[in-house]
Amino acid sequence: MIARLLAILHARNLEFLRDRGTLLFTTLLPFLIVVGMGFVFSGPERPLFKVGVVTAHFEKSQDPFFGERYVEFVAEPDSATGLTKLMHQQVDLLVELGQPVRYWVNTDSPKGYIAEKLLLASHPDAARQTVTGKAVRYVDWLLPGILGMNMMFSCLLGVGYVVVRYRKSGFLKRLHATPLTAFEFLSAQILSRLFLITFVTLVLYIGISRIIGFHNAGSPWLLALVALLAALSMIALGLTIAARFSSEELVGGLLNLLTWPMMLLSGIWFSLEGSPKWVQWVAHLFPLTHAIDAARAVMLDGAGIATIAPNLVYLAATALGFLAFGAWSFRWRID
Repeated sequence: MIARLLAILHARNLEFLRDRGTLLFTTLLPFLIVVGMGFVFSGPERPLFKVGVVTAHFEKSQDPFFGERYVEFVAEPDSATGLTKLMHQQVDLLVELGQPVRYWVNTDSPKGYIAEKLLLASHPDAARQTVTGKAVRYVDWLLPGILGMNMMFSCLLGVGYVVVRYRKSGFLKRLHATPLTAFEFLSAQILSRLFLITFVTLVLYIGISRIIGFHNAGSPWLLALVALLAALSMIALGLTIAARFSSEELVGGLLNLLTWPMMLLSGIWFSLEGSPKWVQWVAHLFPLTHAIDAARAVMLDGAGIATIAPNLVYLAATALGFLAFGAWSFRWRID
């Protein structure tokens, strides 16, 4: 019995080592994750206060207030955007550079009270305006990210492994003998997974709202459209990965190579505002980032379809692009 066990163990180890793609991803993926985390989270400790500055460009050296320690300064394109964040206490103070300097403070924010004192130390004659508004709870901000993450794993992993298993078992080879096209097969897989993901997400949404309650200022129908396009995009992406490969280990490595960066950089757990520009640029390549940004805009700010239209267009375009590429590169059998 021991001899048979060792023989199978040896054969499986050789099979794994000879699969160069799987071996490469197994060894490099942890290294890439650690290096990526080091780049994203490197640098000084996070500041205590966040101040929005109403200007397209600003230089910290031009104003003494920008020399304050433990304060992060974020450029806001206009006062309306900054005021919305201030009312939700996403920034502690909003400053408009000029003569004289104007600023807005949320009177319901304890951190805003301290940030105001720091500003007045540099600009005692600054014109003051006030707003009110309670902070958005972290659970309200987190919920779209959690639902998006669950959708990502279900779409990518749930579809990719199924197609690989079909190919290894010979099921796709038998389907190839029928008039069924690759586009039709992939479309059926997408619709099947889409129905399941939509149902599960709806159950989670209703269940969480009944148990803990959460803030939703926008249209539920618009939120459903965001979820639908996000699911389509990520399902199509998962099918694209599984379109040609027959190794479950290799497909698993490729899917992990996608899911980990998306989970870290799509804003599920924390906002990327104020992070390096290259990090934000990479994050906006992922469908999950656009899905979460659009969902938060609808739920927290009551955004309409015009506001999130760029996110919806990106999700729809990536869904069609991934599906077209997957159908073009699809392989029915193992060569």
